[in-house]
Amino acid sequence: MGIKKLRKVQLGVESTAGTAVAATAMWRGVGTLQDNRQTVFANEDVGILVGTDRTYVPMYEGALAMEATEATFEQLPYILEAGVKTIATGVSDTGTGFVYDYTFPTTASNTIKTYTIETGDDIAAEEMEYSFVNDFTLSGRSQESWMIEGNWVGRQVATCDFTALTPIATEAMLFGKSALYIEAASAAYGTTIKASTLLEASLAVTTGWVPVYTANGQLYFDFIKNVGPEILLTVTYEHNAIAVAEIAAWRAGTKRSIQIRVVGSALTTGGGYTTKLMTINVSGKYESVEKLGELNGNDIVRATLRARYDLTESRIGAIAIVNELATIA
Repeated sequence: MGIKKLRKVQLGVESTAGTAVAATAMWRGVGTLQDNRQTVFANEDVGILVGTDRTYVPMYEGALAMEATEATFEQLPYILEAGVKTIATGVSDTGTGFVYDYTFPTTASNTIKTYTIETGDDIAAEEMEYSFVNDFTLSGRSQESWMIEGNWVGRQVATCDFTALTPIATEAMLFGKSALYIEAASAAYGTTIKASTLLEASLAVTTGWVPVYTANGQLYFDFIKNVGPEILLTVTYEHNAIAVAEIAAWRAGTKRSIQIRVVGSALTTGGGYTTKLMTINVSGKYESVEKLGELNGNDIVRATLRARYDLTESRIGAIAIVNELATIA
């Protein structure tokens, strides 16, 4: 009988999209594959009250919901590689740090990786090829770690044998080690710190990648394309002078460029960077600000900024990560 504690989620980068490969990395989180193939019962009048068992399967598809788990400097790139942009090889900072800069697409689609994903337990394993990230949410709040969850789509689910792997060491991104910066339009990200203000944040990204089914001799999707991402940053501010200024910016329709910077442990050898790091950069306008709220007796302001392209600024944002991994498998 299967044991939950013996479940695994493993990923392997595909050299050719849709051609299954052995896994090369174990995801330090939770999730199982869902087979979304459809079984259709034909509608017919044949004089049988309960209907017949005449069926057909018109399409194959699979899904993996990676449940919320601690975001880490080492493994968050898997989701970004499969949903935002393929970087694969980090840029050396001349020390032991490597930089991965996942810029959101603007005037043209980025290229992403596709993965073969293995899940299951001690009884059986299943795999799904041509897997990509449809959407993800990166969220954090005071006194906790940042958390990541994401939804993957793939061609089909089939049985397999697990690739023998062991987990790698990871470091959680701690919300308390975050800093908030807010700029006017076109100003450089990360210039003006807004201290003692950020209480919670949630970056919700619909990547824009969708499967396309054509009449091409198969029941699974033929290829994928990007029809346009949507990026929402919801922030909870302490009700202070900074929050009041942001409410004014919302009412005036003033563009904002927001950076949230998360600092990790020291790199073994410093170069251009001295610590592990994640930065979230988002440019856009607030689309809503909720009425004055309360959190544990403390007055708060919750606002949602939608990232949109500015014709003079030519950017909407990016997620950048500095870790000590030369490549992302």
